[in-house]
Amino acid sequence: MNFADILTNSRFISLSAALAVLTAMITPALLISATGTFILSTSNRLGRCVDRMRGITVILEEDREGTDAHHLSDERKSFLMSQIDVMTQRARILARVLNLLYFASGIFMATSVAIALASVAMENWSWLPLVLGISGAVCQFIASILLIKEARLSRTNLEGEVQYVVRLARRELSPGAE
Repeated sequence: MNFADILTNSRFISLSAALAVLTAMITPALLISATGTFILSTSNRLGRCVDRMRGITVILEEDREGTDAHHLSDERKSFLMSQIDVMTQRARILARVLNLLYFASGIFMATSVAIALASVAMENWSWLPLVLGISGAVCQFIASILLIKEARLSRTNLEGEVQYVVRLARRELSPGAE
């Protein structure tokens, strides 16, 4: 089938048939946009996680080198190390999420192309856009589950940090504390 045959295909003689294909091709674009929003948000979360980890690393290095006037207590060092462990877990989850979301975005782009090809030239491949669309949605779903896991990990980490600060404050405010 050559290009002229594709253009004169009886399925595209009417304007409404051509518009139906274009409408179908736009649907994955909406999913691409939603995936892009997820990517932006997840990239921001990963950046904040990495920044926090780097900040903790600087504090620990300054303490090790003795450049800070006040050395960190063993309790503080232990707390900071636990923070790095949690940040590492979060960063790994977020990196996995980004991989899934980039993959989903690519699959949704391929879905749009497959809709056009299946509509115009490859009637036997009409199942392909559906399989691609479902695959992209599954990737987004898995990414969403991982983002929930990461958010819970973040919340637990924050609660631990608050408990640590409250413990220090109580120690400072208790009678006889110096």
